[in-house]
Formats: sequence, structure tokens, C-alpha cells
Amino acid sequence: MRWTQFFIPTLKETPADALVPSHRLMLRAGLIRQVAAGSYAYLPLGYRVLRKAERIVREEMNLAGAIELYMPAMQPLELWQETKRDEAMGPVLIRLQDQSWRKGTVLGPTHEEVITDIARAFVKSYKQVPINLYQIQVKFRDEERPKSGVLRTREFLMKDAYSFDRDKAGLDASYDKMYQAYCRIFDRCGLGYIVVEAESGAIGGDVSHEFMVPTDAGEDMLVQCPSCGYAANLERAACAAPQANTASDQTPPLETIHTPNMRTIDEVCDFLKRRPEQMIKTLVFTGDDGKALVALVRGDHDINENKLARAAGLAEVELADAATIEKLTGAAVGFAGPQELQQRGARIICDRNVAAMHDAASGANKTDYHVTSVEPGRDFELQEVADIRAVVAGDRCPHCQGELAFKKCIEIGHVFKLGTKYSAAMGANYLDEGGKSHPMVMGCYGIGVNRIVAAAIESSHDEDGIIWPMGLAPFHVEVVAIDAGDAEVMAVAERLQSDLEAAGIEVLLDDRPARPGPKFKDADLIGLPLRITVGKRALKEGVVELKQRGDTEVIKLPPDEMVGQVAQRVSQALG
Repeated sequence: MRWTQFFIPTLKETPADALVPSHRLMLRAGLIRQVAAGSYAYLPLGYRVLRKAERIVREEMNLAGAIELYMPAMQPLELWQETKRDEAMGPVLIRLQDQSWRKGTVLGPTHEEVITDIARAFVKSYKQVPINLYQIQVKFRDEERPKSGVLRTREFLMKDAYSFDRDKAGLDASYDKMYQAYCRIFDRCGLGYIVVEAESGAIGGDVSHEFMVPTDAGEDMLVQCPSCGYAANLERAACAAPQANTASDQTPPLETIHTPNMRTIDEVCDFLKRRPEQMIKTLVFTGDDGKALVALVRGDHDINENKLARAAGLAEVELADAATIEKLTGAAVGFAGPQELQQRGARIICDRNVAAMHDAASGANKTDYHVTSVEPGRDFELQEVADIRAVVAGDRCPHCQGELAFKKCIEIGHVFKLGTKYSAAMGANYLDEGGKSHPMVMGCYGIGVNRIVAAAIESSHDEDGIIWPMGLAPFHVEVVAIDAGDAEVMAVAERLQSDLEAAGIEVLLDDRPARPGPKFKDADLIGLPLRITVGKRALKEGVVELKQRGDTEVIKLPPDEMVGQVAQRVSQALG
């Protein structure tokens, strides 16, 4: 491909609203153009990268035994109502209501309901499972604040696969196949990824893993132990338990202290001359069962609502409203404490660190008052103790006691063991050998194809531009013809292009009548892995020059030897 016959609208200036490297470089390198907030056109160079990522995904999914189909973006709302996910997804689910025929229709952010509907229609016998169906499809989510280029958009390209098995053992086998396929996909894409334990969120299921690429531009956070390799996202991460509480008989009785208008931990600590870790935060939640739930964490810790829900055996929890809090505690918001609440019928789940506290302070369940000398186990029963807090810097690994490290990251893939969440709700059953009906056991496996592209740039770039891994690069090599008006230069450049393409190598020939400086800047900006420079001065020495993007070394070889050298490097990089 010749540059003059292609379409690469590079930009010299960085758009002011592009804040992360992948967004800046995708715009400047002519890969994308924003059409609307959260919606991008992929220009020819960017589209080649997107299609390469898609091809790698498709090849590995097929190799793993998954079968491709294609499902509609427009879906009937009634399918979502069967699983009650229309409520769980909330405003993210785009509902179409501007025409009478569209009412009751949504734009799919995912396809669990549709695929389960297909399975219940056609899969009836144990002889038809296991089966794994996948698609690569455009998805829609009504992101309130799309940002960071293609990392958070309202329209995006995703691969989603769904496995159907007869039992847990079958699901475990299907899950492992997808897990291994994901590793191969991201290896081929040249991404340095970390697999972490994860929360399932609105998708559901009891086991899931995320594939993360560490980068400062990430919006997620992973927690990792450098010693043993334990890794989890922040929502799921656990830490080592504190030392057990050895109750002291020396703690004096509760003392009630007037703390007018002091509701926050910092305000109360300043007044009582205490540190946040000496305070008990008493938070009232409402579960999906409609009942109030009290959670206790230390003043310097935050509740992890996912952990709390799991500990409580609930699907989800949310902070209670002021009326619920006041009815339970008898005080205004900000003055709740654990003492006396169990006698009022409250269920209390106490974080492990709170259970290990002595002589703590908390709200007094009386407006404008707090209490000191709170002793867990004495002033309230330790009926349910669990890990319900978010991990923080300085916490230790739950497996080996190593200090946990925190890294910002981008999620590029997620695998879930759904179980029977959807099949049971929608009646997707199979008959066993004895004719007995059972819900199919499902798995779900997603990859953000756009995110692969952005993550590759985030993890591999410099101040001059993108540094593409060979597997994703829009072309493998760029031949830069210096002095493009010179007949000999162009003859050599064209011969190199022809010979390389004959060897199966993708070539972009920069044949523009431009100065060397702008050509080299554009070459660094678009970031092809290899660059061959053909110029009059080097040809007088009988050589052309090869440089790998990101390296400073320049290799000089006769044109006839260059093809073999480049072919070898490309082959090695692609594995």
C-alpha cells in the first residue's frame, strides 16, 4: 500500500480534550475521529488494527471449539424482564421509545438473555451439550460520561461467548477452555496482562476473572502480591486477617460525650482527640430482601459493598435512606453506633478489624452524641464477623502475608461462571438420560475488542507516538522513500515493497514528496514495528537502513538482504 493512495490524516497538534495517551495518539495518528460523545469512526489505519484484533479473537475462539453466530443489537425488553436485569442495569440500558413500534425495545449492552432464549428454543437434550456460542457484535451502553477515547464509549465492539453444560463439572471444563483461549489471544496481541479474581456485577455468577493491562491511564485498580502472585480487582481483593481480639477487662464502661453537629470521622476525631482507626463507622444498608442491615468498619476503612452482600447472602445492598436510619437508630444520620441495635432487632455484620478493636469510639444512637470505651463483644455481640472492607495500602496478602501492591489498569476481558442464573429464570432446560428436566449450567466470556487496541497503545508508546506490537500493527513495515522524486530511490523502494509483500509481509510505502523530517515524525507517530529507509546517500554505499520502532540501533544491509532480515523478524514476532 502506498501512503499517497491510502488515507492517513495525521495531526500535528494534540486535541485539548484528549487526556490519556491512547486517545491522543489515536487521534493524532489518524486512527479515529469522534462523531458524537462516546461514538467514534475508525479511519482506515485504525480499522486495520481493529480487524486484526478481531481476527485474532475469532481464530482462537474457533480453535477452542466455540461456534460463531450473530445476534441483533435491538432486543425485546421482555427478555430482560424475565431475568429482572432491566432493573439491575438501570439507566445504562438504552430503551427505545420514540416510535410506537420501538416501545419495549432496547439496544443490547450484552446478550445473555438473547442467547438463553435461543438455547431454550433449540437445545432440549443432554446429547446437545456442551455447546459454546459466540459473536463479535456492536454493543450499546448509555454511559453518563464517556471519556478516555475508545476506553469508555456508548458504542463499542465486543466478543461475547456463552457456554451451556449439563452440570458444574462441564462448566468448569468450558470455563478453563475459554480462560486458556484468552491467554493465547492476549499473548498474540502483544499485551502484558494480569489475570485477577473479580466481581461478577450485574452479569451474575459466583466465579469470575478479569484480564487486566496495567497502565496509569486505567480506570480500574488491581491488587497484587509480588511474592506469591495473588491478584484481584479492588472490588474483590482480600487481605490477611488481623490478630484475634483478646478482650481486656481494663476497658472502662461506655461514656457518652456531647458532639454537637459533628457527623464525620474527621470532625469527631478532632474533637475526641482520637485517630480514625480508633473509631467504629456504623453504616445502615438495605438489602434486596428489603430488610435493614448494619455494617461495621473501622474509621479509616471503607465498606466494600460486594463483600458485604456476599457475607450477608444477598444479591446486592445499598445505603439506607435517612428515614430508615433514623427509625432504626433513633438518631440523625451521622450518630449511629453498634451498641443497643441488636436489642432492637438489627442484624449486624462486623468487619474483622472492628472485632479486634479495644476502647473504640462510635455514635451514641442519639443526635449530637458519641460514645467512647466501646468494647466489641462486650457492648455488642460478635454474631457475624467477616471481611467486608476495601483493602488499603499496607495490607498483607491473604495467602502469604506479603505486602499487597496496587496498580491502575484497563480491563480487556472478563470470564464468568454464571451457573443457572439465566437458564432457571428463563426456563432453558435440558432432559437427562432418564427424561428429567434440569436448567443448563452457563458460562459467559467477554472481550472488549476496542479496548485491546487502546490497551496496546497505553502499554506501548513514547513521546513520539505509538509502538505497535507486531500482531496488531496496521502494517508490519514501513518503507520510507527519501528523495521520492529520485528514480533510483523509488525503484529500490518499490522493489522492496513488492518482494516483502510476496513474502507475506504487510508494507506501507511512504512515497510522499515530503521532506525527511515530517516523514520520520509520521513514521514514529503511527508506530509500525519496522522501518526501512531508502535514500540516495545510503544507496551510494549500496545499502538501505532498518530500524525497529522504539530502538535506536540502525542496521544497514544491501536491499537484496533486507527482505530476508525483515521476514525473519516478522516471523519471530508473530510466533
